[in-house]
Amino acid sequence: MNITIISGTNREGSTTLRVAAHVTSLYAAQEGVNASLLDLRDLPADLLSPTAYANKPAALQPLVDQVLASDGLVVVTPEYNGSYPGALKLFIDMLPFPQAFERRPVCYIGLAAGYWGGIRPVEQLQQVFGYRNAHQYCERVFFPAVHKTVGEDGAPEPGLAADLLTSQVRGFVEFIGNTKA
Repeated sequence: MNITIISGTNREGSTTLRVAAHVTSLYAAQEGVNASLLDLRDLPADLLSPTAYANKPAALQPLVDQVLASDGLVVVTPEYNGSYPGALKLFIDMLPFPQAFERRPVCYIGLAAGYWGGIRPVEQLQQVFGYRNAHQYCERVFFPAVHKTVGEDGAPEPGLAADLLTSQVRGFVEFIGNTKA
């Protein structure tokens, strides 16, 4: 089973990338799971060109291939100005329609400096992925006050968020298996 964890920002030194790397290690520890990290810092700069919609940069193809080869996607998104990052939206828009998300299992992890832990961007992403006919896993995980509750290794402090993350990982692997069956 191939699961891709998407670090939902291209911001250098982001907490999101640290959390996504930790989440990748949790999936990789599951029996029969090949987990890989998709880092939006790898988006080609010429993706911002107005011609990129018609003529996608060749450097984008490895990221597209990674999504297409995935049995499931885990989107780790920070909250930027009450939404998800523009780099994530651009990446989603550049993926092939409908095959990138059609009936592909997806789950979400939200991060925020504030109290609500990224619920806004996750709910907005659920709308986008629902529109694209993804199979959405219902257990979402949120990290409020992420700069205070996540270590340098991207792992949450022991407690509710860590327990919910462990539950999500196990449940999402089962969900993918059931969806494929």
